[in-house]
Amino acid sequence: MNSAQSTKIHNLTFIGLLAALICVLAPISFPIPISPVPISMAFLAVYFCAIVGGMKRGTISVVVYILLGGIGVPVFAGWTAGFQKLAGPTGGYLIGYLFLAAITGYFADRFEDKIPICLFGMIMGTLICYLFGTVWLAVLMKVSFGKALFMGVIPYLPGDAVKIALALLSAFPLRKRLKSAGIV
Repeated sequence: MNSAQSTKIHNLTFIGLLAALICVLAPISFPIPISPVPISMAFLAVYFCAIVGGMKRGTISVVVYILLGGIGVPVFAGWTAGFQKLAGPTGGYLIGYLFLAAITGYFADRFEDKIPICLFGMIMGTLICYLFGTVWLAVLMKVSFGKALFMGVIPYLPGDAVKIALALLSAFPLRKRLKSAGIV
């Protein structure tokens, strides 16, 4: 096996592991009465994978996660699955994970030693994900953008801030160790 093949196998394996992490954490969720959007661990998983894997591998791992859920593997919130979930109230957030991973991963790749700048990137990615999810929710539920914002974003802000902090504290040290070991 040549070096190019070895690198390709390494990258595919790494992406598979990142996607598996999302598939394990994302279904852990808790419904809340004021919204069809549950509190889930998906944001934490996407932040973590985007930081550790970077923009390309982190985003591809989210694509794999969405495709697995779409074809029927129960990896979405509450151990649900199917393309109907992508068309449902949480569909905009699921698609928004792609942008969350790409933006967070971009900042992690470019500014990995500058945590405040990476934090800014995570917040920007989160805002884009919130935007996709809120617009989708407003259209689907036939409510105003403000009402959708209250249903799909406002109650989640404290928890998502904690998830950002957890990802910053755990993913960057792991990324550095994996990088020094030649894995990333």
